[in-house]
Amino acid sequence: MSNVTIRDIKTILTEPDNIRLVIVKIETSEPGLYGIGCATFTQRPTTVAAAVNDYLKPFLEGKNVADIEDIWQSSYVSSYWRNGPVLNNALSGVDQALWDIKGKMANMPVYDLLGGRAREAAPVYVHASGESHEEVGDKVQAFVEQGFHHVRVQMTTPGYATYGNRGAGSGGDTGTNRNTLDGPIAATSWVRDYDLSKNYAHPGGIFEPKPYMRSALGLFEYIRNRFGYGLEILHDVHERIPPILGVWFAKEVEKFQLFFLEDLFSPEDNDYFRMVREQTSTPIA
Repeated sequence: MSNVTIRDIKTILTEPDNIRLVIVKIETSEPGLYGIGCATFTQRPTTVAAAVNDYLKPFLEGKNVADIEDIWQSSYVSSYWRNGPVLNNALSGVDQALWDIKGKMANMPVYDLLGGRAREAAPVYVHASGESHEEVGDKVQAFVEQGFHHVRVQMTTPGYATYGNRGAGSGGDTGTNRNTLDGPIAATSWVRDYDLSKNYAHPGGIFEPKPYMRSALGLFEYIRNRFGYGLEILHDVHERIPPILGVWFAKEVEKFQLFFLEDLFSPEDNDYFRMVREQTSTPIA
């Protein structure tokens, strides 16, 4: 096949298990030949779809599907203002779909086009979250019995907002702490409640770094006491604590031997990663 061109580009919005996904499908001039790519930006899925449908699609229709690098470079600069999660995810979906097409045309897996496999399989991790140590631990136990070796653990911070647990409170439910020994008592009228029938990107609420960190450290201790150190555990901070507290937290979790500590700092706080690496061996993701 030669001179195969892009005939149409479609976006598919789907939401399995309440996770909003954006799929890019590129159809070609060759009947039955198409490619699929992931352009997911869970917090702003419709903006990515608009970027693909309104801008990339008319720009790319008719181009040769073999010109992957030129398509990426020209698409990247075509918006003038470059970069950002919306454009990058849109481009990612297109790029993956074009590689999918190239693999089909070559009748080869894409990894063979890129030099071949480095391994036969890769480890995966699953999420265990809950309202208490015991609830998280029971979910970890269920995953272990299914054969999983890597488990991400997250737990609700009592009285405050928490990332990583869908059952955690939001809005007014996050200002319930009344014990100053556990954390600050909320004094604000700005907290809104959320419609439970709607799927928000990240429902807001009152988040306090130190109660969260104490809660997480208590969870790690419980998991290690219950399952030992053979199990790999992971945790996601989600860039929610001040950088200097992130340094302290990374040092405190070292003794629990996490497989990795995820999203400890925001991108603008990159210099703190060096500080962490100089002071602790905790793996960072």
